[in-house]
Amino acid sequence: MNEIESSSPQARGPADHSVREQIVEAAGKHFSHYGYDKTTVSDLAKAIGFSKAYIYKFFDSKQAIGEAICTRTLSAIVAAVDEAIAGGTTATEKLRLLFKSLAKTGVNLFFNERKLYDIAAHSAGEGWPSALAYGQRIRQILTEIIREGREMGEFERKTPLDETVHAIYLVMQPYVNPLLLQYNLDLVEDAPTRLSNLVLRSLAP
Repeated sequence: MNEIESSSPQARGPADHSVREQIVEAAGKHFSHYGYDKTTVSDLAKAIGFSKAYIYKFFDSKQAIGEAICTRTLSAIVAAVDEAIAGGTTATEKLRLLFKSLAKTGVNLFFNERKLYDIAAHSAGEGWPSALAYGQRIRQILTEIIREGREMGEFERKTPLDETVHAIYLVMQPYVNPLLLQYNLDLVEDAPTRLSNLVLRSLAP
């Protein structure tokens, strides 16, 4: 499962998913062009051809629309990470691929979809439910890899699992958190490999 779910009530009103999707699709394009902070619900209403009041039947705020876009964007990152990890035959290889794929997908988003990246970074800075759900999903993936490594005898078992996962997750923050990635672009070619090597040495049985 690579879809992340936000616990925030993002939508309300009529259960017409096609209209919601239309609003989200148009908002994504508008945010990509003008940026999240510079776009108002009134701007979106004009761009879509709906009244502002009609949009509020489906989303209670601009943030709710941004949440929907973030969930879609961050879910795409998770999907790419899952696909990369699926190519690993051992837990050790999967951990390396996790570091590398997080960095690669984040950088691709930064350079190719900068405005959407900015929304993701904004969501991380503000602690939006979509960003929190994304972090939880990455932790879940990491937990599965560490558990597999322990079961197969690749990783040590003395340290409590939650403590190990938490420590590695902290090391991964420059690539997990979109807000931090922009300050680590100069290191993205080399750092994921160096960090994963360091982590793997600490996990040796």
